[in-house]
Amino acid sequence: MTKNDVFYVASLIEFTARATCNHRQVVVERLGVAELQRQLELADVNHCLSMQQVCDELVEDFKIPAGTFDTVRICKYRVPSATAIGKVYMRLVLGLTREEDRWAQTLYDVFSSPISDQISDFNSAFYFAPSDEILYYYRKETEQQAG
Repeated sequence: MTKNDVFYVASLIEFTARATCNHRQVVVERLGVAELQRQLELADVNHCLSMQQVCDELVEDFKIPAGTFDTVRICKYRVPSATAIGKVYMRLVLGLTREEDRWAQTLYDVFSSPISDQISDFNSAFYFAPSDEILYYYRKETEQQAG
């Protein structure tokens, strides 16, 4: 696996959440860590398919429900692409661990954290913040939850 696989799966999660109008947490909870691992392993093949096709398969196979969290519709500015947001998540995941065997769990943890909704708020500039700043806020947030 490569960091590009993390980028692809993060972008796929973002794309799927947008397509179903869900919080990103809903998508990763439906998929689970084992499926995230499988998607990382399939990323080198799946990236050749349309993101919509892979998304449709995930929605059907994992019964991802339609939600009401439509970050695109409420955005007052130019909506960043799913891949632009996928890069934000990739940098966060790789900032937390370089161990390939931890990437699926780290993707799950990051997308399940409150910082995910902050990144999804396209009316704020949080997703534009430098990677180390987003990493700092994530670590601070998880320390507060643990403590």
